[in-house]
Amino acid sequence: MTLVAFTYLDVISTCAQVASLLVVLAAAVAAIVQLRHLRASNELEALLTLTAQLRDPHMQRALHFVQTQLEARLGEPDYRHQLARVGFVDAELHPEMEVCNWFNEVGALVKNHLIDEGTFLDLFARLVIYYWSRLTPVVAILRRERGVGQYENFEYLAQLASVWKSKHPQGSYPQNLARLPIEDRWLTLDAESNSP
Repeated sequence: MTLVAFTYLDVISTCAQVASLLVVLAAAVAAIVQLRHLRASNELEALLTLTAQLRDPHMQRALHFVQTQLEARLGEPDYRHQLARVGFVDAELHPEMEVCNWFNEVGALVKNHLIDEGTFLDLFARLVIYYWSRLTPVVAILRRERGVGQYENFEYLAQLASVWKSKHPQGSYPQNLARLPIEDRWLTLDAESNSP
């Protein structure tokens, strides 16, 4: 039987190696935590930027156009022809393009996990669904010559929003937290003024 004798220097060397390994592991854990915080910070910044873009007066005018004038304009053959032909569609003449482009860009960000899907849908699912329903005729016209890839990220986002809304029909308020009472003081008066 052979006995291995450890010298004082062997013990110190082994302890130093173990300590070095622990330092490297701690640094790796700290790096992972920092990367997660950095990603969350970047996602928050992207979401705040998108919210600012949505609230921009130019975008607000385009959204209002889609709500109030687009349907009538689509009744005009020349207006539809401008959308159908391949090439540049002037957003000054077609404000709906600003809205389509914004939702398409956001869809790409969500699809590629650059923005958290759950957070975005919690904030904007109903808006996405509403504007997809308003803009579907525009997308259909644009796809006549351009193919189904046109505004596919907008379509993707609308599909995600529809699924999200079906899972959260009353919103995403925490179920274990009671709602605060809200009184609609004008409900009766408004109902009377809207009746025939």
